[in-house]
Amino acid sequence: MDSNEKTAEALRVYLLDDHEVIRRGLREVLEGEGMVVVGESSTAADAAARIPALRPHIAVLDARLADGTGPDVCRRVRSVDRSIRCLILAEDHDEQGFRDAVLAGASGYLLKELAAQDVVAAVRRAAAGEVLIDPEDEDRILSGAIETTPLRLPVYDGLTPKESRLLELLGQGMTNRQIAHELAVAEKTAKNYVSTVLAKLGLENRTQAALYVAEAQRERQGR
Repeated sequence: MDSNEKTAEALRVYLLDDHEVIRRGLREVLEGEGMVVVGESSTAADAAARIPALRPHIAVLDARLADGTGPDVCRRVRSVDRSIRCLILAEDHDEQGFRDAVLAGASGYLLKELAAQDVVAAVRRAAAGEVLIDPEDEDRILSGAIETTPLRLPVYDGLTPKESRLLELLGQGMTNRQIAHELAVAEKTAKNYVSTVLAKLGLENRTQAALYVAEAQRERQGR
């Protein structure tokens, strides 16, 4: 289901928070804006099991729970269904929690002190395919991941960490839609990224990109 289809129908939302009062408040706000809360949980284990089956457009996940974390749930859900977007709600900005959210593929990391209408706006934007994380922060986090997993996230000369990741996805033969799901961006945005990466490397098409990735990986493995 693409973002246009999502906006044409009521947005389906799943709520995960270990405080019933917070879940109730979020439900009232979101349903008051015409959204549909398809389910809610107070534990990470329950949410990870139920969310893929219910297929909400957005899962709003508490950052820290007694049995796990929001980013962990996000990672597990998106390993099953990349079309489900996740927003992490945190009490405060925790650097490790933020890093985990980025690497899990969350569309945003929000503080619970936000006004209700700001949360509503974030849900709508994420459903439309936006990533509500500052690109510089995202690149900083991904750079750290690249340093620890050089073969999985290779760095290519002249490319940002996000562009390097996109190039590797091209090397796996992914379509623009699949890349969009993997990077949690709109399909049009993914298409623009692909054009930019090809232009930076002087490549003419996706086949050349795949060959470029294969050659780069062979060189790294041979070092």
